[in-house]
Amino acid sequence: MGAGEKVAALAPNEKATAGLNDAERRRYSRHIMLPEIGVAGQERLKAARVLCLGAGGLGSPAALYLAAAGVGTIGLVDDDRVALSNLHRQLLHGTKDVGRPKTESASERLRDANPEIEVRLHACRFESANAEEILREYDLIVDGTDNFATRYLSNDVAVFASKPNVYGSIFRFDGQTTVFAPHLGGPCYRCLFPEPPPPGEVPSCAEAGVLGVLPGIVGTMQATEAIKLILGIGESLIGRLVHFDALKMKFREFNLKRDPDCPVCGAQPTITKPIDYEMFCHGAPDLTKAVPQVQVRELAERMRSERPFVLLDVREPFEFEMARIEGAHLIPLGELPARCQELDRETEIFVFCHSGVRSERAAEFLRASGFARVANVAGGIDAWSEEIDPEVPRY
Repeated sequence: MGAGEKVAALAPNEKATAGLNDAERRRYSRHIMLPEIGVAGQERLKAARVLCLGAGGLGSPAALYLAAAGVGTIGLVDDDRVALSNLHRQLLHGTKDVGRPKTESASERLRDANPEIEVRLHACRFESANAEEILREYDLIVDGTDNFATRYLSNDVAVFASKPNVYGSIFRFDGQTTVFAPHLGGPCYRCLFPEPPPPGEVPSCAEAGVLGVLPGIVGTMQATEAIKLILGIGESLIGRLVHFDALKMKFREFNLKRDPDCPVCGAQPTITKPIDYEMFCHGAPDLTKAVPQVQVRELAERMRSERPFVLLDVREPFEFEMARIEGAHLIPLGELPARCQELDRETEIFVFCHSGVRSERAAEFLRASGFARVANVAGGIDAWSEEIDPEVPRY
């Protein structure tokens, strides 16, 4: 299949629901009057089952529009809880939901948007051990995850099951989306990205920030592609990737090609079942160079003792203004090589950042620079807020 070609609708659900009731005909009347949809198309939507990975920035608009469109069964996979810093972009949740599991608040909002649909909750991590079983009951994946391990996993199990994977990603002011479906002639995620980036090279939204409306745009595009696949209308993004630059308000399109040597979807695949994706993305730890880890409870106990140490914060100044641990010395990671002389080589140093990724890199640098007594604070200030001092804002 070439980029942009039309695709047939997904195979009908074996457990297809009955026709539309009177309330549904009224609810979806603006759909039904479209010749491309009609009653038959709306019944297809009602029979469809879509798995949404993540109930966050991308999952919020995607799931909400799928629910409003009448997709009969929506599955939500998420093991996180709502934080105040989520609310500028994750519109399935409100202020009253802070602290609640995202699956609970999301399902409540979706059922309010459309009580005619079924919402299935999977309040767990999407992992190698459960991914194939979870996906088995659905027709396609809408991937709204924000980490590479889960992206590779969702790609692989979708390829194994011959089901489309509607992909989206966001970063700061940029977003992109496509449809991975090798069984329909297109490439898979591994065809584009055979190897993950080095650990810590690509910052998360928590570290780099994201424009609040951006996931709304990208997630809505994902919902659009899912609906088109269900109905078999229009030109799919299979074989095409759309990139959106919010600052310039520009869309760019790139043609994608399938890799005949892809280890998952190629002619002679070498990966035929889920692997250890954390190992694949982060590599086996080098125990000879591993940075010692300190849990936040250990840090709290140490702060109550009389033994001297330095608490080093390697976040950015704007993060320091939002939330800080009393007594911490701020040296942003990018400034550390030029300012490490501010630190005493003989004093024990505990390094932290937002979640523990940047601080581990900082600790590695310090140890390589002759600072022997350095440890990384696992989980960073986010873990400190959650486990030790809830008065420290989470962001």
